[in-house]
Order: sequence, then C-alpha cells, then structure tokens
Amino acid sequence: MNMPDRSRRRWIKRTVLGVGIVSLGIAALAVADADRADSGTPLFVRRLGEGGPLLVFLPGIGGTTRYWELVVAPLQDRFRLALVDLLGFGRSPKPWTTYSVSRHLAELERVIAPLATNEPVVLVGHSLGARLGLAYAARHPAQVRALVLVSMPYFADGDNGDNAKRVVGRRDHGWIWTHMVPFALACLLGRRLLGWAAPMLAGDLPREVAEDMNQMTWRSSTSTMWEVIYRYDLTADVLRLPPSLAVTFLHGDQDESAPLEGIRDVARLRPSVAVHVREGADHRLPLKHRAWVREQIVAAMAR
Repeated sequence: MNMPDRSRRRWIKRTVLGVGIVSLGIAALAVADADRADSGTPLFVRRLGEGGPLLVFLPGIGGTTRYWELVVAPLQDRFRLALVDLLGFGRSPKPWTTYSVSRHLAELERVIAPLATNEPVVLVGHSLGARLGLAYAARHPAQVRALVLVSMPYFADGDNGDNAKRVVGRRDHGWIWTHMVPFALACLLGRRLLGWAAPMLAGDLPREVAEDMNQMTWRSSTSTMWEVIYRYDLTADVLRLPPSLAVTFLHGDQDESAPLEGIRDVARLRPSVAVHVREGADHRLPLKHRAWVREQIVAAMAR
C-alpha cells in the first residue's frame, strides 16, 4: 500500500530535520576540532640519553614520540635520542595550513638544524616519517650522517597520486583512507566522540599508541595524507641524496600499506642502499619486531 500524501510529507520533513540536525552536529564538531592559528611554536621534541651519537626519530601518520619511545628507549644507554612529534600531530602545533612536504620540512629544520650544529645526526623514520626523513636529507645533506627508513611507502606516481591510492585502497578500510570526506569524518568522530574508547577498540595496538592516534585533527591528518603520501613523488629526492650517505631500509614482506616492491624500485634507482627484510612483518614493523629494529638501527650506524 502506498504511503498517504500526509504521512509521506511528514516522513520527508522528519528525514530532512534529522539530516539537518546530524549535519549541524558534525559542523559543530568540526568547529570544535578546528586547528589553531599558526602560532610559530616549534615542534615538540622528547630527549633521551646523555652520551653517544645523536639519533632523531620521526613517526608515521598518527604516531607520536611515545610510538618510537616504546621501541628505542633501551638504546638511550648508548646513544642520545631525539623523538619528534610532526607538525599537526601529538604535542606539536596543529595550525590551519596546508600540510605540504615543504611545510613539514621547514618545521623539522627548526628542530634538527640546532641538533646538527656540532655533528650530523642519524635520521630514523617510520612510514610518513621515513618519507619526510628522506626528503629532509636530500635538502640538508650536511646535517644528516645516515638514514634508517622503516616501512617507507614509495610510489613512483608523479603528482596525481593515483597509484598510491590504488595501493592503499587495497588494505583493510582502504576506501576510507583514499577518500577525503570519509577519512576526515573518521578522524573527526574518532577524536571527538570515540577517543575515550580508542584503547579498547585498538586490538593489539599498545595503549599509548591507540591514545595518541587521536592527537591529530581532521585537517592535519587529511592534508598530510594527500600532500605527503599521495601527491608527492620521492623519486627526485632519492636521486638527490649524496652518494656517500648511508641509507638503510627496514621493511616487512607482508606490508600492505607500503608494499616491498616500492623499496625494490628505490634500490634500482640507488644500488648502494641496504635493504633488510623481516619475513612475516607488516606495516607495524617497529612495534611488532622491536628488538630486530633496534639491532638493525645499531648496525646501520656502522655502515
């Protein structure tokens, strides 16, 4: 039986009202989550250790200093460690801006350049942090003694990002990660409504890592993902690295977010790089194989 005109009109009005209320609620959350004005405050850096060479650690998207601290804290007896929160994440500023490679690198320079005044540093990055670390070394080779790049996504893609999105889209929940509106909504709702439940929903993620995933805004997360991961081709930076710079890649052969084939492509561009593959490891290589990652970092120091 067809719905009477009066009932249909009432249903339409209620639907429109419901959609409007939900839209206003999301808009209110977006305003509450809006990034602050660009204050010029430098990135947050946590220091560990008092002697030995200096290693600077850059996390992946959504990661913070606590991610790397879980992995490399035992090294502080032998090395000085500087753990950095990237712009827009963790305890670092989250300005309303385009989170481009150039902006990320400019903020990193403000904290790395003073650290490298007396001697160059070893840059260690995971995922997003690995991409930024490589790009930084290509622009500031005198400040970098060696690179250790863990689970680095590499897509020879030009600036349209189609190949990168195709690869990322194959992972679990890949559709969300490769479409800006649902990705922004997931970040927004997760941060503002479900943040308290993150540790309970995170499966085998350490509690600290799950909690810190909410220390990013929808703007910093989406802009960084599109500008640094999808639209930026690292090939020119790979070719600009000094021939004398020691570059070590650590990668899992089961990494769906950053397939190993991409690192094989980098090795063809630069045959002098060292590539160490951990069998059975996925994109969370540092967390799941901590001792192995520490051993490889120490070994890379001797190259």
